[in-house]
Amino acid sequence: MDRRDFLRRLCLLIASTGMTGGMSAAAWARIIHKDYDASRHYYGMGIDVDKCIGCGRCMQACKTENAVPAPPFYFRTWVERYVIKTDRSVTVSTISTEGVQPTDGIVEKDMVRSFFVPKLCNQCAHPPCVQVCPVGATFTSDDGVVLVDTKRCIGCRYCIQACPYGVRYLHPVTRVADKCNFCYHRLVRGLLPACVEVCPTQARLFGDLKSVASPLGRFVRMNKVHVLKPYLNTDPKVYYANLDGEVN
Repeated sequence: MDRRDFLRRLCLLIASTGMTGGMSAAAWARIIHKDYDASRHYYGMGIDVDKCIGCGRCMQACKTENAVPAPPFYFRTWVERYVIKTDRSVTVSTISTEGVQPTDGIVEKDMVRSFFVPKLCNQCAHPPCVQVCPVGATFTSDDGVVLVDTKRCIGCRYCIQACPYGVRYLHPVTRVADKCNFCYHRLVRGLLPACVEVCPTQARLFGDLKSVASPLGRFVRMNKVHVLKPYLNTDPKVYYANLDGEVN
């Protein structure tokens, strides 16, 4: 698309929608990537807990791709290490972006099991964050991705408080809500989210739930999958295989 065509499409969209104070990510996607039809897709992610080795590459890739502020307070995705001990107690810690660290104060003989659980925005089909946003800055696109319109967000933090998964934060520079959006700028170009692309063990996979032949469609069909906090009825679209009952 040349510059003249880009500007023509931009003016037509603004005129037809009346948007003058900022555009949603989905609107920008329609302008820049004219062949992308969000209604034809319904995206989700699968995570095989048994394959995650706690290397931290997903967090590094996410931070680089999306210019995420420095941890430990800001993450679009993170990986938790669960340690189940012989006394039946459970400790949970977040690994650093450099990968798994030694477990403080726990010796190997006291451990029954140790495993890693990647976490991110669950892209809920019924997202509480969308329901509480007073200005419509948080919304669900036609392809099922929960997005934030940074031009509309007023930084009220209502969505941060409403999210039961703790995946949102207020960006320290822009002062608007931020979170994982499946690397939406990559999706509309036919690319995978950065975290999926760099995973060395294929613990993360991505796909279209409208296609039973997609990697995610096969993952859901061939595994007994679970979602986090199913009792909340948010209908997450991040599916876990081999998830321990201690994880919530």
